[in-house]
Amino acid sequence: MKTLLLAALVAALSGLPPALAQTHPSARSAHAAPKAGLPSLKSASALVIDQNGNRILYAKNEDAVVPIASITKLMTAVVVLDSASPLDETIVITDADLDDIKHTRSRLRVGTVLTRNELLRLALMASENRAAAALARAHLGGTREFAAAMNRKASDLGMLHTRYVDSTGLSSDNVSTAQDLSRLVGAAYSYPLIREYTTSQSYAVTLENGRLLHYNNSNRLVGSSLWDIGLSKTGFINEAGRCLVMQSRIASREVVIVLLDSWGKLTRIGDANRIKKWIETRAAQLPES
Repeated sequence: MKTLLLAALVAALSGLPPALAQTHPSARSAHAAPKAGLPSLKSASALVIDQNGNRILYAKNEDAVVPIASITKLMTAVVVLDSASPLDETIVITDADLDDIKHTRSRLRVGTVLTRNELLRLALMASENRAAAALARAHLGGTREFAAAMNRKASDLGMLHTRYVDSTGLSSDNVSTAQDLSRLVGAAYSYPLIREYTTSQSYAVTLENGRLLHYNNSNRLVGSSLWDIGLSKTGFINEAGRCLVMQSRIASREVVIVLLDSWGKLTRIGDANRIKKWIETRAAQLPES
C-alpha cells in the first residue's frame, strides 16, 4: 500500500515507482508503515487535497478501485439538482423503494409522502436509503435513466474509474477511487443545498398523520466545535468498510478529505482527527495555498 506526501515532499519521493491501482472489491490487504512524519491511518485508501491550487497533501492507495457505499448519495444529489425537478413536488414511498440488496430497514414506510426536497435532505444528512431510491425512481426516465445520468456526470467530472448502478450505494458494484471522489466532493461543494444538508446536525419531517420523524447526521464530527465542516458524507456496507468524505477548513486551509475502507466503527473518525492534527501541527511545512 503506498503512502506518500506530494508537493512539498515530491523531490524526496520522486524515486518511488507509481503504485498500481488495486481493483474491486477491496484495497485492505496491504498495510505498510507510513513514511516518517505522516499520520498513520487505518483507512485503506485516503487522500487529502488543499483546494487552493488543488495540491495533494497526503495520498494513500488513492487509485484503488473500491466499493463506495453511501458516498454514492453525493452523486445522487448532484443528479437530482442538475435535473431541475421541482423540489416541492411530493413523492410517495412505494414497494419499489425497499432494499432488496442488503435488506436494510427504514422508518419511511411504504405510503409515506414527502417532498423531493425532504427526501434529498434525508438521503444526504441521514443516509436514508429509501429516500435515495425514491429520488431515482421519480426521476424522468426512472431508475435506470437516473443511474445513466450518474455515470454521465461522473464522466463529465473526469471520474474515469467510477461506476454507478444504483442511487443508494447499497450495491457493491458502485465503485470509485479516492482520487475520483475528491473530484466529486469538489463539484458537490458548489451546490449550496448539498453543503447545507450534509452539514445539518438534525432534521425532523412531518408525516401526513402529524407524526414527527427525527433524524441525525450520520457524521458525528458535524456537531463538533473543533471542526469547521463545509460538506460531509459517510458510507458503509461490508464490502466497502467505513467511508467518509469531507470538505473542511483546517489551519486556514480549505481541504478535501477522502477516507475509504476504514477498519472499524470509529476509525474513520479517528483518521479524520489524525489528519486534522497533522495539518495543524505541520502547517508551516506543507505547501502554501
